[in-house]
Amino acid sequence: MNPIRIALDKATGSAMLLRRATLCAVIAALAGIALLALAGWFLTAAAMAGAAGTLAVQAFNYLVPSAAIRLLAILRTVSRYGERLWSHRAALEAMGGLRASLFARLAAQDSRTALPLSSGDAAARLTGDIDALEDLVVRRPSRIAGLMAALAGVILAASGGWLSALLLAAMLAALPLLLRSLARRLTEGPAQQAADALGALRTRYVELASARAEIAAYGLGDRVMAELAPLTRRLDRARARLFIGEGVQAALLAAYSALAVMLVLLGADAPAPLVALALLASAGAVEAMAGLSRTAFRQASVDAGLARLAALDALPLDDAPAPSTATPQAIRLGTVELRPGARVSVTGRSGSGKSLLAEGLAGLRPVTADVTLGGHPLAACCGAALRDQFALSPQDAPMLAGSIADNLRLARPGIDAADMADALHVACLDQRIASLPGGIDYRLGEAGGTLSGGERKRLSLARALLTGRPWLLLDEPTEGLDAATEALLISRLRIWLDRTGTGLILISHRPAPFTLTDRQVPVSAIAPLPGQGLPGVASAA
Repeated sequence: MNPIRIALDKATGSAMLLRRATLCAVIAALAGIALLALAGWFLTAAAMAGAAGTLAVQAFNYLVPSAAIRLLAILRTVSRYGERLWSHRAALEAMGGLRASLFARLAAQDSRTALPLSSGDAAARLTGDIDALEDLVVRRPSRIAGLMAALAGVILAASGGWLSALLLAAMLAALPLLLRSLARRLTEGPAQQAADALGALRTRYVELASARAEIAAYGLGDRVMAELAPLTRRLDRARARLFIGEGVQAALLAAYSALAVMLVLLGADAPAPLVALALLASAGAVEAMAGLSRTAFRQASVDAGLARLAALDALPLDDAPAPSTATPQAIRLGTVELRPGARVSVTGRSGSGKSLLAEGLAGLRPVTADVTLGGHPLAACCGAALRDQFALSPQDAPMLAGSIADNLRLARPGIDAADMADALHVACLDQRIASLPGGIDYRLGEAGGTLSGGERKRLSLARALLTGRPWLLLDEPTEGLDAATEALLISRLRIWLDRTGTGLILISHRPAPFTLTDRQVPVSAIAPLPGQGLPGVASAA
């Protein structure tokens, strides 16, 4: 499907706004052609009247054509403003809807089978590719306007003679084909190279930015810049080729316009004022078609990005039920059966695969160990089924660059202030949040901003509590806490588990959290499935 059509379908009012913009563009283009033609006739006729003597000057009516020229100039300006206003508004609304839709589709994918998109590649698609599409939407009204202006130019060129009109029509018909072929030759390769280079640069930049504190602490800035330099040079070379292509196009258009005007002049057999009218109308028609061709040139340079957007829009959108409606399911870890509401800790040395197991239960990665949910192997469970059952507070808690409330609202729809306050109290974070400017509306910076590692962990825990899912997966929930805060957190969490009946699968290297569970399962006891190799959980042990 055409990505522009996809974008317009995301915003209900964008199509109407674009039709208004197209009408304004047509009016502006026709007014521009008429303005040029009338100005050419008026100047030539006035010059001839002046050369004919005083009587001819007095008989020449300059008021009507000068007023018409002024009116056409005003009409063109107002229409151009309307085109810009409505086309940009349509594009902004359409791109907003498209970004939200594509992000929703990416978020709904099963992490175990989703497209292998890096964060940089995903960012490139949701920013750079959509920005390029936005430019095409803005230019869309000029396509119909260009055709209408070219037709008007041919009609006006006929005032200089039928041969002039035929020659101009032939030149205008050949121009789009010529420029489209040129655009694909000059931009297709560089555009793909620029998109690939930008994705690689963003991916590496995101990876390095996550370690910016260490880079600054160890003085590695120069080495990082040296590592990024080849990627930036690769991007610059691709973009330079695109700019060269645009320069070649501009030069060709200038030469083509001069040739069209010359042919119209050679075919003309009318009085001088009408010939002037035909010449300026011809120049205006070529310029109008040039605008149409520049749009095609731009589209040819971003075809790869448009294909990537269409691929994202083709992803299935999972309409899973709300987590609160999920029926609790039993779990089997190897030979250990866990009924809903059970509390168990998974033990093992560092690197033995405990976190991999937790992420596998949450649907974030494949698990090849002998684990079942509701009697079904974990690999046979869809991502929605796993999301409905498990709420994960991971060892490295990711944070949204927004307010604390924004981070908590990620848990599920319909969370109110009372729910958030209760979860923060259980996580022993309520007093800390209350001390911040704005309280729960305090905005966190990137990666949690001013919150410490332990505070980010507890905020992640509060978010997991708010999901209302049957099973809670906690990976090192008290890491970074002092003994008193740890004891208080465990006490409040025990009360919350008793009150809600939520099941618990705990991973911890600290002994205190084990008091929340009534049994321990060594990760080495969870055997890999037959025929599975090293990626399994148990193999890491």
